[in-house]
Amino acid sequence: MERLQSEIAATALFDDHLAFDPETVVDGSDPAVAGDVEPPLVAGVDQAFHDDRAISAIVVSRGREVVERTHAVTPVSIPYVPGLLAFREGGPIVAALSELDTEPDLYLFDGSGRVHYRQAGLATHVGVAVDAPAVGVAKSLLCGSLGADPDGQPAGWRTPISADGDVDAPEGTTLGYAVQTRQFDARPVVNPLYVSPGHRVGAETAADLVERLCDGYKLPEPTRRADALADDVKSSF
Repeated sequence: MERLQSEIAATALFDDHLAFDPETVVDGSDPAVAGDVEPPLVAGVDQAFHDDRAISAIVVSRGREVVERTHAVTPVSIPYVPGLLAFREGGPIVAALSELDTEPDLYLFDGSGRVHYRQAGLATHVGVAVDAPAVGVAKSLLCGSLGADPDGQPAGWRTPISADGDVDAPEGTTLGYAVQTRQFDARPVVNPLYVSPGHRVGAETAADLVERLCDGYKLPEPTRRADALADDVKSSF
């Protein structure tokens, strides 16, 4: 599995190969930010689990407009192993993607992309599989070194996540960014998101896109919507 991840990372493109202008990706709070250009279709992808089943939810939006919702419930046959999460979650996500009628321009995943020991997190696995721009948005840092202390930083702050001895990339390579999308004036302190390219997106552009897609919350709207859908489906069991 580790060897396959290295092969996937070698196939991935960690710079911008986009069919849309990142400036046209709209924040949910301001549908006019893209001007007269129609915003691209952005798919938020998230999962929930119930017993031995994965609930993979996808919500496709164009700005604030939800265009499509779909999900798949599939058996989970691989146990949770740190660093190999994509083998557990990737197949169920691809099953949900096969249900889509639309073709998203950009995918946002609740998970890592290049910020991974072998540069092949969930967003990289699935992004390469569908050959589409993909970004990983993780709530915790799997590996790599931060350029600055993230504790208590204000909204809008970011710092690079660099490869260290735990990552099979040249030391100092920028894998992604810690991005502070929201912060309170007093405690509790909001921790940053750890954003990294999965495929066909550069690290800085990935961070820019996530910031543009947040609507006053910590998480970007596409993955927030997918998380809500996954929870709704799970509650029906």
